Amino acid sequence: MCHHIHSRQSRIAIVDANVLARMGLERILEELIPMAEIVAFGSFDELRARDEVEFVHYFVSSRIYFEHTAYFRTKSGRCIVMVAGDMTVSGVATLNVCQGEALLVRDLLSLQRRGHRGNLPPVMEAEQCHMASRDKKANLLSAREVEVALLLCQGCINKEVADRLNIGLTTAITHRKNIIEKLGARSLADVIVYCVMNGIYDV
Repeated sequence: MCHHIHSRQSRIAIVDANVLARMGLERILEELIPMAEIVAFGSFDELRARDEVEFVHYFVSSRIYFEHTAYFRTKSGRCIVMVAGDMTVSGVATLNVCQGEALLVRDLLSLQRRGHRGNLPPVMEAEQCHMASRDKKANLLSAREVEVALLLCQGCINKEVADRLNIGLTTAITHRKNIIEKLGARSLADVIVYCVMNGIYDV
């Protein structure tokens, strides 16, 4: 039986001057952690104006992090610095935001599974409950659909799926559509979470 982990809603802050990056991450986090309240800020000053609010995590652009390192160091166990590429930042977790949605979701799940200090809200358990209720109504994926789902998790687009499995592009698109329908998925993020939870894809 599924139950809520927290009695109150978890709050997660996103601090980034880039509007599109902020909105994109906000949408993904809302899908992955539906029980959390995501609050986006365009500047450090906007965040400080709401400083009385307690956030369980801070997703911060690298520029803002380095401009206000002293502030964020006090929250290092709850701070995740958004970087471009494989850049690392001493003492804090990082998230490469310059990649496709599938890889970004994979890295978010990987952060959660590795037990990021302070722990991300229970993405897996909440989504597992959400997906499990759907799975009772859904057929299991066929062997070919599992292969397609795995490639989708790896960030492959439809043409790459078709090429790797030596199938037609239309067939690859049909498999993707069937996977989404069978899982009742709202987005590729749901497919990735399902694959991780069912041992199809290891983050």
